[in-house]
Amino acid sequence: MMRIPICKPDIGEEEQEAVQKVLASGHLAQGEEVAAFESEFAEYLGVSNAVATINGTAALFVALKALGVSKGTKVVTTPFTFVATASAILQCGGVPVFCDVDEKTFNIDPTRLEDILKQDSDVRGIVVVHLFGLPCAVEEVGFLARKYGVFLVEDCAQAHGALYCGKKVGGFGEAGVFSFYPTKNMTAGEGGMIVTNSEELARTCRMLINHGSKKRYIHEMLGYNFRLTDIGAAIGRVQLRKLDKNNQRRRENARFYDRHLSGTPGIETPFVPEGYFHVYHQYTLRVKEKRNGLRDFLLAQGIGCEVYYPLPLHQQPFLQKIGKTYHLPVAEKLCKEVLSIPVHPLLSDEERWEVVESIRNFLAGNEHKFVELVKEENF
Repeated sequence: MMRIPICKPDIGEEEQEAVQKVLASGHLAQGEEVAAFESEFAEYLGVSNAVATINGTAALFVALKALGVSKGTKVVTTPFTFVATASAILQCGGVPVFCDVDEKTFNIDPTRLEDILKQDSDVRGIVVVHLFGLPCAVEEVGFLARKYGVFLVEDCAQAHGALYCGKKVGGFGEAGVFSFYPTKNMTAGEGGMIVTNSEELARTCRMLINHGSKKRYIHEMLGYNFRLTDIGAAIGRVQLRKLDKNNQRRRENARFYDRHLSGTPGIETPFVPEGYFHVYHQYTLRVKEKRNGLRDFLLAQGIGCEVYYPLPLHQQPFLQKIGKTYHLPVAEKLCKEVLSIPVHPLLSDEERWEVVESIRNFLAGNEHKFVELVKEENF
């Protein structure tokens, strides 16, 4: 177990009391807590509708299904993200079309995106990812979606509360989807949410997560059992109330790292364009050389760190079988350089300093003394 974990859910007495209340009620499945969570989440984002689901992947799958993605539907997305973004497209029968990313933001590159939309009139949609908590250039992408007549879905699994030009992400396209996995900026244990300003789309999503039914035992379409429980919703409601405070702490931790690591030879700290409000699901460095050596060094000292993501999606074994060979140089380079370090809201001042000093020591070449000490202890 890491002394300084890369992530740590902020779960306390409020969440425990909320769960106990649900358990005492005897109603554990989807009910009043889920309805309240949906309403509160929609209000927080400033959207008309929110539909809770069993997890974030299900949320993305259902949103795409409701938008008509089926066999052969082409949907453009990023190769630099977690596999669920592409697998949800495939699970609908669609075909992911990968677009390279911006080297500074790590998010989908609008210029390259327009090149794809110009060249392939069969594309029907775009799924952007607000990676690591930084919004993508969603206004530019939204303009392109309207220009070329395709839908836009925002994968906000890492960006709860992030803002683009003062507006929370999730409401820019036809739908936004969120994950409440335990490592996210807020959690429901598991769970996900679809948000949309379309009443029709929300109705379709509700039917799809509930066996294709609006009325009990009357099934109007093929659906799925993707409902969130009242237990998860009870946790989520408490977490939502903590979200802004915890995001602010993440931002304070990020500013600390910026102050003490910016300009350090061999690494680059995260880039945040003007007008973007980063919520730092991850604080991700670019390490030009010895990335794996730094990772191993930190882990050996009990400091959690992770490479998100070591292999771009277009190079994943099962995705290489879809029949198109890609060369996406920016994503491929980033996969060899990125390293995320602890930025969660429970990080102490002493722990932040230890992370900084450890990185500095490694980059200054002082790791050799540490390695020798480790060898002596092991033998």
